[in-house]
Amino acid sequence: MRRIFQSKLYGSLFLLLVVFLGGVIGFKFISSYSWVDALYMTVITITTVGFGEVQPLSPTEKIFTSVFIVCSIFIVGYAISTITEHILSKNNIGNLRQKKIEKMIHEMKHHVIVCGYGRNGKQAVQKLQAYNQDFVVVEMDEHVVDRFEEEKIPFIHGNANEDEILIEAGIERASTLICALPSDADNLFIVLSARQINKELKIISRASEETSYKKLKLAGADNVIMPDKIGGEHMASLVVVPDLVEFLDNLSVSGEEDSINVEQIPFEKVCSDGVEKAIQDLDVRKKTGCSIIGYKAPNGEYIVNPEPSLIIKKDSKIILIGRPNQIESLKKLYHV
Repeated sequence: MRRIFQSKLYGSLFLLLVVFLGGVIGFKFISSYSWVDALYMTVITITTVGFGEVQPLSPTEKIFTSVFIVCSIFIVGYAISTITEHILSKNNIGNLRQKKIEKMIHEMKHHVIVCGYGRNGKQAVQKLQAYNQDFVVVEMDEHVVDRFEEEKIPFIHGNANEDEILIEAGIERASTLICALPSDADNLFIVLSARQINKELKIISRASEETSYKKLKLAGADNVIMPDKIGGEHMASLVVVPDLVEFLDNLSVSGEEDSINVEQIPFEKVCSDGVEKAIQDLDVRKKTGCSIIGYKAPNGEYIVNPEPSLIIKKDSKIILIGRPNQIESLKKLYHV
């Protein structure tokens, strides 16, 4: 019942039903018409077609009919306006919006596809927005799409298990796929399909069960995240090493410019001339105040607190930490 009054469409239909039933019952018991005659009088009165009465009306019946005509004019007019607005918004405006989104997705390259807009999917989208990363959300629940379409999120309504939907999302041109559906079986199927379509795609999948971890990795997922496990370990860490965890929690890797503490820089930005150099030759600490705390080698191996003599190789990345103003200086220096 609450939904009826919260929606203009349902509310207008409800009022239309009330005035219709009120007319039928009124003509039945006030004018002593048969049910068929009462229905006929109600219809011709509401629609104002101008047909004659079933029988001459008494003064009481004329008063009822006059009040009924006035009420029906306002209610029917409101209902027609609301229904027309609903049809136009759902068809014309909705189609225009969908065509605009389809055109935008068709022009995207190296974007991220997020499958599922639940809790994890929404968090992923917020992070991507903070980094101004192009993305597309594939969501099967139409109510979710309608609820968040005003936030200018590029949605594709459909089942991510279907290859046609993934292709519509531009998976052949995408750089990354995030599977954030609650079902491990659905995520597994999407990973298999996506890996077949795009061999170079980076795939990150959510998993609820530990038994699904290896299956998703074998299916082609590059990274498998278990939110429940991470949450439990995080809470336990707050008991064992609370100060360390709170310090790490306060480190920000995205958001406003005045709050970022950690940044990663690829080789082509650090060594813009293409020449491999040692960390000590970069002299990043002196130039920006930031410290290099990690190094990702071309083969994917991570080195924590690398030595100053370490040579920065092509296709590698360095990870730095600093205060927000130092991170800003770092970005200006390397044009990140």
